[in-house]
Amino acid sequence: MAGPLELGGPSYVSRRYFLKAGAALGGGLMIGWHPQQGAAADAQPFSPNAFLRIDRAGKVTFVCPAVEMGQGTYTSLPMLAAEELDVALDQISVEPSPPSDKLYGNPAVFNAQITGGSMSVHGFFKPLREAGAAARQMLMSAAAARLKVDIAELQTEPGAVVHAKSGTRLAYGALVDDAAKLPVPTGVALKDPANFRIIGTPAKRLDVAGKIDGTAVYGIDVKVPGMKVATVAASPVFGGKLASLDEAAALAVPGVRQIAKIDNAVAVIADHYWAARKGLEAARPKFDDGPHGGLSTSDVVAALAKAATERKGAVAERKGDADAAMANAEVKLDSTYENPFLAHATMEPMNCTVHVTPDGCDIWVGTQIPSIAQSVVSKALDLPLEKVRVHNHLLGGGFGRRLEFDFILQAALFAKQVKDPIKVIWSREEDIQHDMYRPYYYDRISAGLDGKGNILAWKHRIVGSAIVARFAPSAYKDDLDSDAVDGAIDLNYDLPNTYVDYVREEPFAIPTAFWRGVGPTRSAFVVEGFIDELAAAVNTDPVEFRRRLLVKSPRALHVLERAAALSGWGTPLGPRKGRGISVMKAMGSYIAQVAEVTVAPNGEVHVDRVVVAVDCGLAVNPDTIVAQMQSGIIFGITAVLWGEITIKNGRVEQSNFDDYRIVRLNEAPKIEVEIVKSNDEPSGIGEPGTCALAPAVVNAVYAATGVRVRKLPLKAALPGAS
Repeated sequence: MAGPLELGGPSYVSRRYFLKAGAALGGGLMIGWHPQQGAAADAQPFSPNAFLRIDRAGKVTFVCPAVEMGQGTYTSLPMLAAEELDVALDQISVEPSPPSDKLYGNPAVFNAQITGGSMSVHGFFKPLREAGAAARQMLMSAAAARLKVDIAELQTEPGAVVHAKSGTRLAYGALVDDAAKLPVPTGVALKDPANFRIIGTPAKRLDVAGKIDGTAVYGIDVKVPGMKVATVAASPVFGGKLASLDEAAALAVPGVRQIAKIDNAVAVIADHYWAARKGLEAARPKFDDGPHGGLSTSDVVAALAKAATERKGAVAERKGDADAAMANAEVKLDSTYENPFLAHATMEPMNCTVHVTPDGCDIWVGTQIPSIAQSVVSKALDLPLEKVRVHNHLLGGGFGRRLEFDFILQAALFAKQVKDPIKVIWSREEDIQHDMYRPYYYDRISAGLDGKGNILAWKHRIVGSAIVARFAPSAYKDDLDSDAVDGAIDLNYDLPNTYVDYVREEPFAIPTAFWRGVGPTRSAFVVEGFIDELAAAVNTDPVEFRRRLLVKSPRALHVLERAAALSGWGTPLGPRKGRGISVMKAMGSYIAQVAEVTVAPNGEVHVDRVVVAVDCGLAVNPDTIVAQMQSGIIFGITAVLWGEITIKNGRVEQSNFDDYRIVRLNEAPKIEVEIVKSNDEPSGIGEPGTCALAPAVVNAVYAATGVRVRKLPLKAALPGAS
């Protein structure tokens, strides 16, 4: 790491960049969503914040402010602009945005150019519609001037301005030069949702064709003239250093060209990957373990448990008097829940292509943080910001892993030692054993109930790493990590007396990072698992118990009831089968899941079916929402059944998909998704499906076996499971 990051910094892309880009297109129109005072088009057509370009042929280019990593932003975000601009989706081509917080910062994510937190559609819902509406208004104004008619006599159809009285139709491409001379309008009215023609329809993904025919370019696909390929071995122990290697043996391997070293890693540079891999094997690098050579998972858990009992926590939520209410409770429960370290295991392993020259540095990569990557490399190589050029590409999975810059910085430090461009590719083993992991969390939770089964007191202590403190230090205040407590405070449930606090305990030198679903994946497992415990303690059906607690949260209550109804809740299942439910709010969306499981006599769990009801506000692209629910559930099943990173002698024990398992095709459940109709603004959808899965599954396991699971993964929690 190169120190903490501060987000929302200066603009990294000049107006000159966009003027040159427009000129390269042979003339055209460039639109930004942020209102600007009028300016002569031949000086500065539209600046800043350019999202749209329209050329004289009528081709619309959408500069996407968020990256595409399978979640559908290259379709859902263009839909927002296309709706107001009035063009068909098949008239739009999409390209990634260059680094710039000022131009492409997400208002919902620190105003930074970050794709994360399931905030792409939510954050850009209004700005991109404004961009499209402004462009349409200017094209109509240009048409009105040309036809010498009042603009009120004009309307648009996809790609053209139409004057019904005269039967004249002017294609957008024929109007761009005139439109570019007009001032940028402010306060343009947006469409009434009742008139949407694109938003809310199941649109086909714009990125699919390239992925099918092989023309799509991921970071790992990049080819640069003169490029060499490198692979890496870093210290297997957290905090260890490179001690020695056999450079002569590595250089003797045919195709190996050079060795590059940094303090904790070595790279072998070759003509192709296989030569680099064989050269690295021949080099036999040795490392000094440093102070953490004896570290184990048990050490981490012991430190967390000690912190949970001996340390004072930062108060995240206090309502009423939980201690007094607990003292008067007739029924009291106290439980401890544990979530293990998890790797991201993206299908595309970490890779980055870098060329350092006297003129600067070019980086070809797939990253969720292009502006941060630019800034970090600029500082590390002591280059002016504008001399670091980031070319972003499709991501073969992110899940939070590509919110980090460690692999980019490492590649840049190696490339500084090499004349040619180098593509650095981590092996799968290097990827899993040098990930930045979802933290190990240790939660103590207790509640008190009266004789009628009503919750009187609720206390919850969360102990774990503070990711926000590292990622965005300015957002870490009063010793409270907002991510760690997300999903544990402001619950949907009506709880009269609550006390939630957080104790920061960093896991020695083990690096931690955001993981798909972030804080709510941990908190949902704890909160929804414990709610089921309370329901069982007072002999109440889990759905009915939740229903009584959700009277003040109608959206949560509605998804609970829909999921229960769709699943056939209460109807009998076979032996060793069970249903479990969870309901939560995450990333602004309300979601309920019912999981049906079968538990084999040896303890192995199979998830047979998952039913989902989701209220994520206005559904921009229903197909994407269903796909994200399916994807999140599969990702969550992988974690709840098998996901676990363990440490022994300072080393990660898992290394590949044989011992860090993912769900196989024949193990996938039937997934049914109902999208609740809503007129609220869109909320996050990429992660909530993962968040709600674990508690639904463990609650189903309890229904099937009577075994209560409070520590994940299930493979280690059930008798006889393997």
